[in-house]
Amino acid sequence: MSKVLVVEDDVAFGTMLKTFLEKRDYKVTLVYSASEAFKKISSDKFDLVLTDVRLPDNDGLDILKKVKSENPATQVIVMTSYAEISMAVEAMKEGAFDYVSKPFRPESILQTIENALETNEVAPVQPKKAKPAKKEKGILNENQELVKGVSEASRRLNDYVELVAPTNMSVLITGESGTGKEQIAKSIHLQSKRHAAPFIAVDCGAIPKEIASSEFFGHIKGSFTGAINDKTGHFEAANGGTLFLDEIGNLTYELQVQLLRALQERRIKPVGSNTEVEVDIRVVTATNEDLSKAVKDGEFREDLYHRLNEFSIKVPALRERKEDLMLFANQFLNEANADLEKNVVGFTDEAIHAFRNYNWPGNLRELKNMVKRAVLLTKDDLIPLKVLPHEIATATRNNNENDYGLFKNKNEEQLILDALEKTGGNKSKAARMLSIDRKTLYNKLKQYGIKL
Repeated sequence: MSKVLVVEDDVAFGTMLKTFLEKRDYKVTLVYSASEAFKKISSDKFDLVLTDVRLPDNDGLDILKKVKSENPATQVIVMTSYAEISMAVEAMKEGAFDYVSKPFRPESILQTIENALETNEVAPVQPKKAKPAKKEKGILNENQELVKGVSEASRRLNDYVELVAPTNMSVLITGESGTGKEQIAKSIHLQSKRHAAPFIAVDCGAIPKEIASSEFFGHIKGSFTGAINDKTGHFEAANGGTLFLDEIGNLTYELQVQLLRALQERRIKPVGSNTEVEVDIRVVTATNEDLSKAVKDGEFREDLYHRLNEFSIKVPALRERKEDLMLFANQFLNEANADLEKNVVGFTDEAIHAFRNYNWPGNLRELKNMVKRAVLLTKDDLIPLKVLPHEIATATRNNNENDYGLFKNKNEEQLILDALEKTGGNKSKAARMLSIDRKTLYNKLKQYGIKL
């Protein structure tokens, strides 16, 4: 019977986890603080420690170090919220077996625990190497160009971007959370005549309404309590370039009025100042809400809506362009390799099959996070099924869904050419990207007369 130590300050959640594991024949000890955990680790030997990263008196990293110093063979799994992923990655570098993101169902962690207990080898802790800070690329490649999909939905999206980018029209980008709306906005900016000027991105949902005017238009020293220096607002910072307003539907009604005036007159007045400042900006906005409904409900000004919506672009969900799935996955794989200093080559057939079965409710953001996590956990050249999150690894295709496989696609020849171009003519990599075997790829090359 494997001995497990659970360190969790949430009493109800910890008790539920303990009960769940005991029903599956694990011997479980539950403690609610790091100090209790230290005592147990020193006095007893455990096969696995499952610890929260944030605890009232310490954090999971210190528990991890204590476990590894007392008994290096003991496996450690850390539990973390999405906001603490960086700490979880740090734990992986320090020797943790894996991490799981809260909230989760106990069933989803069971496979991770079993994998950890089956791993007898002690992973050496690699010394950390200093590396320069890198800018987040999202779905932009190393040349800061949008990674273009090959599906019909992506082709239509790319056509719209290329059409509107050279103009000065205001663009409203809509789409589900995680579809890459900011990357589309950045691509519009980079393909415009303003590409050499600033691109300023603002999350409208993260600005407290009390300081919103100051954030957008700036303020002068002494204009209100706490204004100890002059401040340049987002409008002035973006002068000559593009101002991207994400989640525009979160703006208060009062700020909508101020924003409309600034856009119409191309002038802004910093808080506390009597002098107006001329600004020349292009505004691109994004939302995952139905702004037209917000207008009908009186929650968003109709005149501002039309001012911002001179041209609209809808970014398709990932499930609507599954032909592009492995194209984006490989782009995120390259980014993860660079960021984590690894050299994972690709994905196993089983992993690719699971990708295609999963519905990706979190879209590209979920795919990117999952690929980075998988790269971190992978010890071989290919990402295996066992390192994928439970909900992805066990996903089954809905029989009512369309089959997005290669042979159902009318752009089959173009898909093959694009895959070969992306992989520099490497047939093995191209076959993995297309989720087919090499023999099938060779037959297709012969069928279409493609010579390399």
